[in-house]
Amino acid sequence: MRFRPLRPAAPTASDLVEVTAPPAAMRAVVYDGPGDAGVLREADIPVPEPALSELLVRVVAAGANPIDAKTRSGRGVSGQIPEYPSTLGFDFSGIVVKSPFEAHPLQPGDQVFGMVPFPRSGGTYAEYVVVPTLSVARKPASLSHVEAAGVPLAALTAWGLVVETAHAHEGQRVLVHAGSGGVGHFAVQLAAYFGAHVTATGSDGNLGWLRELGASVAIDYATTRFEDVVGDVDVVIDLVGNVHDDTGARSLGVLRPGGLYIMVPTGGWDGYAEAAASAGVRATTYKVVPDGSVLATLGRLLESGAIQVYIDKVFDLAHAADAHREVERGHVRGKVVLSVTEA
Repeated sequence: MRFRPLRPAAPTASDLVEVTAPPAAMRAVVYDGPGDAGVLREADIPVPEPALSELLVRVVAAGANPIDAKTRSGRGVSGQIPEYPSTLGFDFSGIVVKSPFEAHPLQPGDQVFGMVPFPRSGGTYAEYVVVPTLSVARKPASLSHVEAAGVPLAALTAWGLVVETAHAHEGQRVLVHAGSGGVGHFAVQLAAYFGAHVTATGSDGNLGWLRELGASVAIDYATTRFEDVVGDVDVVIDLVGNVHDDTGARSLGVLRPGGLYIMVPTGGWDGYAEAAASAGVRATTYKVVPDGSVLATLGRLLESGAIQVYIDKVFDLAHAADAHREVERGHVRGKVVLSVTEA
């Protein structure tokens, strides 16, 4: 089931930001090869040049995601990085500096948020990025750039999981593992918004918050075995996998016959498909699609208050290594964001 994207609102004069010509070089955080967070370093690199239907955007804030840390460590999508030094980062919020043509809907000064095609191109841990026009939307006016930068990758992933793959609907029973994380806190909200009965796992300190997000049941994974209290579930959205306490394998037993198991983390559980088939349930992985029209719909939901983004911590770009360490500790509520330039 697909939903027609909501048309983004046209900008007003107050939404536009004055822009200047970009410099020849920009500040970025790069790394010269896989390693721990200490391999990240600041550098001056050339400002990229857009071509054809691409935009040049000045990055005000960028998301720091688990996939960034995995890639930096040599996992994730590190195998697709064309060369080093490389600049990490998928999502951003910022200001258009160059537009493809004079009549294009997005013009210099427009405030946008979206995703870049990393690792095929430079990432968002930099002052400027080149991005396809189909991968951005206007920034919701009620969100700061820091808040907006926490949305694209996580919310688009959650939309793909909940709406495009699980087809969330009234009465459906959905279990979300790690419901208080970046993707998880959007998945809980979206599943509840579309009428599903949501059960979410999290730490004790996040149980009340998970209920506020829309979970009907919140389970402390440290004290309660979810399979002891949950059963006959239609869909499991697994944001953990078998990297912790065999969460994935245990999840198959709580699904109804023919239910759907969605394994999200890259490298989270290599044997999920065979195990699911043996258990009599369906299974799939999911990879985020940087769709600007869906992002515009999510922007309207954020503007209306139907869903919210939660920013746990903000680090300056120069402290990207500390942001990665925070992400790797594994107890982030919502999102970690990098502050890159002044709005």
